[in-house]
Amino acid sequence: MSDTLLNRITSGNALVGIIGLGYVGLPLAHAMHAAGYRMLGFDIDPTKIDTLARGENYLKHLGEAMTRELAASDRFEATTDFARLAEPDAILVCLPTPLDEAHSPDLRFIVRAGEEIGCTLRPGQLIVLESTTYPGTTRGEFAQAIERGMQDRARAGKTPAPLGSPPLLLGRDYFLAYSPEREDPGRTSHSTRTTPKLVGGLDTQSTELAAVLYRRAVEEVVEVASAEVAEAAKLLENIFRAVNIALVNEMKQTLDAMGIDIWEVIEAARTKPFGFMPFYPGPGLGGHCIPIDPFYMAWKAAQVEAPAEFIELAGRINRAMPGRVVERTREALAARSRPLAGARVLVLGLAYKPDIDDVRESPALEIITLLQQAGATVDYSDPHVPHTHPMRNYDLGLTSLDLTAETLAAFDAAILVTDHKAFDYELLAKHAPLMVDTRNAFRAFAKAMGDRLVKA
Repeated sequence: MSDTLLNRITSGNALVGIIGLGYVGLPLAHAMHAAGYRMLGFDIDPTKIDTLARGENYLKHLGEAMTRELAASDRFEATTDFARLAEPDAILVCLPTPLDEAHSPDLRFIVRAGEEIGCTLRPGQLIVLESTTYPGTTRGEFAQAIERGMQDRARAGKTPAPLGSPPLLLGRDYFLAYSPEREDPGRTSHSTRTTPKLVGGLDTQSTELAAVLYRRAVEEVVEVASAEVAEAAKLLENIFRAVNIALVNEMKQTLDAMGIDIWEVIEAARTKPFGFMPFYPGPGLGGHCIPIDPFYMAWKAAQVEAPAEFIELAGRINRAMPGRVVERTREALAARSRPLAGARVLVLGLAYKPDIDDVRESPALEIITLLQQAGATVDYSDPHVPHTHPMRNYDLGLTSLDLTAETLAAFDAAILVTDHKAFDYELLAKHAPLMVDTRNAFRAFAKAMGDRLVKA
């Protein structure tokens, strides 16, 4: 069976399915399509399917060139019909893996996808999980979900496996691997094609088949010993960043108490040509990976009774940063004899990073909520996010304000959370009554602003 699948992949005749057409799945679909594969995208959101059919892009940072290309092609189709999962030769799962209310892994999306795949699984299919998760998920929860789906189908007597037919065997009839996504929305230095791809299967054949599949679309594919190695590597990549950001966030607080500017310290340290990599403090972490991945590893570490105290500490430090920004704002207003309760505060930037519209896990959401809880009246401005939408834990119901001198004059303080290039920093520096800068974006205006500029 593996030879038949291998021939379909190497000949370019394979049909590739992608479950989840979001920040990971859509650019991956485009890269696979550009490699010559026939593509079938799956998503539960019919709005996305309709938008793609029109050649439009709901992920603005990716532009519409890719979606126009996909819409015009007879090799791409998107659907909400998961009964069609039997059609693809390879199925790539690109679904979110968030945290639950207790900051524990929430695998319900990928578990449900596994069950759906199992319900339609046929001989000769390759399944690859791309969602970030802890080591052991692919071999454990995800593979078990596929098995449950097959069992449910067999009990119901549904095709393509009639009641009484022999079960499909992993490594013989179907193949399963893990290949972590490495998307970074807004980054222009690398694309899906130019970012090296890790691949680790549950067996040698699964690894080899997945590697061959990706090599048509990605310039460098690195095979690793197992799915668990690939899963752990993905977590390490982001934990590395989270820990170092926590380090500078904590050091900033220490240096603030000494009257030393952390930004100047970092610039001085980065002159060393070896042994140092600059990381920068901020108002908190955003995006799907860095705020979440450390908790996945810490949770798994606790399961095997090997607590990851260093990782847990970094997570706590970074999650505390929105509260510190609010406290710094409170202190700055108090110095002007203005209590935070009743103050009007403008948050600049809702997206979690500059120049994109992605608000997943954005610290701005927590900052706004904490300000409101403290009694402040809060608005925001973000040229990339015109309206807020209900999301997990947040339903702000706000609309972005246009920045003018008159708008700024109506607020007691502004907090720069996300340093978009589209902001008019000269206007902000001139007219903001008080600017709380979490990104060191107003360093060029510091002298002119005087005590109206506060670093946080």
